[in-house]
Amino acid sequence: MTEKDFLYKIKYLYKIAENCSLCPRYCNAKRFQAEKGLCGAKDKLRIASFNIHRGEEPCISGENGSGTIFFSGCSLKCKFCQNYPISRFYNGKDYTVSELSDIMLELQKRGAHNINLVTSTHFMPFIADALCIAKDKGFMIPVIYNSSGYETEELIEILDGIIDIYLPDIKYSNNRIALKYSGVDNYVEVNRKALKKIYKQAGELQTDFNGIAIKGMLIRHLILPEGISGYQESFKFIAEELSENIPVSLMSQYFPAYKAFNDNAVSRKITAEEYIEAIDCLSNAGLYGYYQTDLINDLAM
Repeated sequence: MTEKDFLYKIKYLYKIAENCSLCPRYCNAKRFQAEKGLCGAKDKLRIASFNIHRGEEPCISGENGSGTIFFSGCSLKCKFCQNYPISRFYNGKDYTVSELSDIMLELQKRGAHNINLVTSTHFMPFIADALCIAKDKGFMIPVIYNSSGYETEELIEILDGIIDIYLPDIKYSNNRIALKYSGVDNYVEVNRKALKKIYKQAGELQTDFNGIAIKGMLIRHLILPEGISGYQESFKFIAEELSENIPVSLMSQYFPAYKAFNDNAVSRKITAEEYIEAIDCLSNAGLYGYYQTDLINDLAM
């Protein structure tokens, strides 16, 4: 992508955010008039934390770690959010675009394999702007778009050439459950359209000779108690409508947080048996991925 094209995309992203339609909420908040969107964001870029993170999938963290930047706010309202002080209470600190650019360059200097943008949808104008500045100063590592998977096709289209690796969730296969636990009644269709768009754009995951991701997509799924996320249908969708060669990361670290204690269905950790059942289901669907097998013994305790 040429610098001219990059600058055009940045300008277009800022335009979308004026009456904000960056996410599928389409709340039309006048962000640059300091009106708050449903995600909590206004006209300032807010970051909760940034550091080298070694707890991601092996192809993301590698030996040196992932340069992870956690952004404040979120378009979803998950009852069980483990990062609710960031996502719901909007904890964090305001940064300028120039400061974000410096953060990216510093993480690269510290040896990060990539820059990992966590829940960044609502700040993409600022982030793209910062990336453009950083690239002029020698930034060259891959950029990861780490999201809930609740994205518009339009935004994914704009991110072509800006994002190298997509790390979306596939949270639910039932909108009734999505509404109950994440506050949106159209998650399934929006998520599946976004995943198809991402796959068409980025393709299957590609790695370098050290097994570190450089391009493509990796899908994540958080296992919930009682299998209420409906992962069977989600795995079937991936296998039949995307590709059996897209890795799926099955996350076992669910624990009740925030408002989950008020709902019996999600008020406990998952069991080892539930996690193993999900692994078997993934395999039976013809898929492969990353399993947290070292946690199975912990779950069984």
